[in-house]
Amino acid sequence: MVVSWVRHRDIHLLTVGRFSYTSDQRFTARHADESEDWLLKIHYLQKRDAGWYECQISTTPPALTMYVTPICLTEDKTLNNKFIVTAEPETSILGGPDVYINSGSRLVLTCSVKYSPDPPAFIFWYHNDRLVSYDHSDSGVQVVIEKGAVSTSRLLVKVAGTRHSGTYRCDPSNSGNQSVTVHVLEG
Repeated sequence: MVVSWVRHRDIHLLTVGRFSYTSDQRFTARHADESEDWLLKIHYLQKRDAGWYECQISTTPPALTMYVTPICLTEDKTLNNKFIVTAEPETSILGGPDVYINSGSRLVLTCSVKYSPDPPAFIFWYHNDRLVSYDHSDSGVQVVIEKGAVSTSRLLVKVAGTRHSGTYRCDPSNSGNQSVTVHVLEG
């Protein structure tokens, strides 16, 4: 079995087995003889190292297995030291799974996407499985999107009524969706 690491940004072969195939000496492959784990270690991590890395496993008889993982940079404020987190992008809606508000009040739902090497291209909102239309200024519905290390989409309903009750789903382009049930209470 031979394990290779490839950086997706520039389709650059970084390592094959324990051997490095890049002039950047910060990249090394780690493997303990008694272990099946192969790690890509990046020394002196830099912001430009964020992105997708692919682990390719070739075996005898010939077979190829590929695993793609995002590498996201975060900072540990207490140690003032950078480290990497490998994770799939994660979607969450604040305040779920149930939100209760009074009729006539403002409804604000916040969807967050974290652990993503790039912000989502889009984040759609659905209400009872129907795409929320917020392109009409008279609809009273607005969506505010902020893209960054953690991308957020806020669905704002200026004056909520009972018709705004139901299941809301946040559906980003690069992560799984999440749902919340909104209960608009009369009186």
